[in-house]
Amino acid sequence: MRVFPMLLAWLVLAGSARAAEPLVACGHPIYPPLSWDQNGQLTGVAPDVVQRLFGELGYRVQLDVRGNWKRCLREAREGQVDIVVSAYITDARREYLSYASEYVVNDPVAVFVNRQHSFPFHELEDLKDKTAGLLLGDSFGDRFDRYVRREGHIEWVSRGEQNFAKLALGRIDYMPLGRETGRLQSLRLKLHDIIEPLPGALTTEHYYIAVRRAGALEPHLPYINRRLRELHADGTLAQLQIHYSQQYLNADTSSPAQPSQASPSLQASPDETPTPPGP
Repeated sequence: MRVFPMLLAWLVLAGSARAAEPLVACGHPIYPPLSWDQNGQLTGVAPDVVQRLFGELGYRVQLDVRGNWKRCLREAREGQVDIVVSAYITDARREYLSYASEYVVNDPVAVFVNRQHSFPFHELEDLKDKTAGLLLGDSFGDRFDRYVRREGHIEWVSRGEQNFAKLALGRIDYMPLGRETGRLQSLRLKLHDIIEPLPGALTTEHYYIAVRRAGALEPHLPYINRRLRELHADGTLAQLQIHYSQQYLNADTSSPAQPSQASPSLQASPDETPTPPGP
């Protein structure tokens, strides 16, 4: 019987085929410690975990910075991207993405304001008639997304540091952002004395690994779920968050592309007026 040698040969060939054609993955380019663009390389907790878990399955993963978050999602929808390293679950994204059921990180979302122009915040209606700064492609849950579309007081930007600059200059009233990523970015941009999160949470969302809906990677999601549970249980994911938070704050800022090198006035002017994303 030559079944076992033939099976072994097939497995070797299958593994070689996976290694020969890397999967293309993208993610949020400015959401530390989850993921961010560091000198043209997507890095952070989620890229690390995606490379680790799909590597265990025999795949190579090519981590791409696709310009901005909206473009990453658009190219995932168009089939040019195999994996979104982490994203919130929304009804619109479910049309083209299949999600792992285990999250990578939980993300309490705060309302960040200029300390000199703070206001009470207890519920969504407290944001009525106030101008929000949002990054193209951003979502903070279906409820918030529906609210801001209905109220319409939004200024869209393509780079996250622009919202920090506008908030520091009083050109927007608030920006919703994960409490931890907002803390890290304000420290890196040296704006933590000007910008603060309001007490409480706008919402608490979770970031999940996502693959193309009905694609070849969808059958691997049960394995991804099991491994994510193990990484939560043994403390690996918590350790990665600490590691990448420190890496973000200590990263080389000599490149002009790094947000800490641009003053608020330079980042805020001239205005960019990109077309808002669809739902």
